[in-house]
Amino acid sequence: MAFRLIVASGNAHKIREIKELTAHLDLEIIGLAEAGQVPPVEEDGATFQENAAKKALETARYLGQWVLADDSGLEVDALDGAPGVYSARFAGEGRGDAANNELLLSRLGQLPLEERSAQFRCVMALASPQGELQFSEGVCRGVIGFEPRGANGFGYDPLFIVPELGRTFAELSSEEKNRISHRSRAIEGMLAILSRMGQ
Repeated sequence: MAFRLIVASGNAHKIREIKELTAHLDLEIIGLAEAGQVPPVEEDGATFQENAAKKALETARYLGQWVLADDSGLEVDALDGAPGVYSARFAGEGRGDAANNELLLSRLGQLPLEERSAQFRCVMALASPQGELQFSEGVCRGVIGFEPRGANGFGYDPLFIVPELGRTFAELSSEEKNRISHRSRAIEGMLAILSRMGQ
């Protein structure tokens, strides 16, 4: 029988990526929408790790099940690591991806490509109902383009260029993105733990 793992997210894109990345394990991945009514967790941490830990622990205790949570975002070198933990609400709460991308482009102005370096960072936290907690982290380096390109992905994907491929995350297939993304690298760190559960 598959081991049931709740992913503490309502983001369908994120849940699909995690399902794809763990497809070879005997795990039943359930998003928050399928887990029933769960009180929202305020992501008020100063770091990705604090937010991921809080989401995982509070949700695991509430549901009485193992929970995987992540916090991830974009860190732009020229903006001293911003938007960072505020990536999803960079342009304001509820403004959405397009507004966040517009604000990012406006903040970077006409900086040349070599000064637009950035990275996506993902920190994952795995929590048990008893409060056990384990972390993994993944980073993918790139540069911020001058205009959105591509129709795949979400968030800042249309602006984030992977230099060795010359394409944005939004121009990659899900298989290509899953080979190099920050989330796939964080999942790799969790695979040994998850594989023990999915046996």
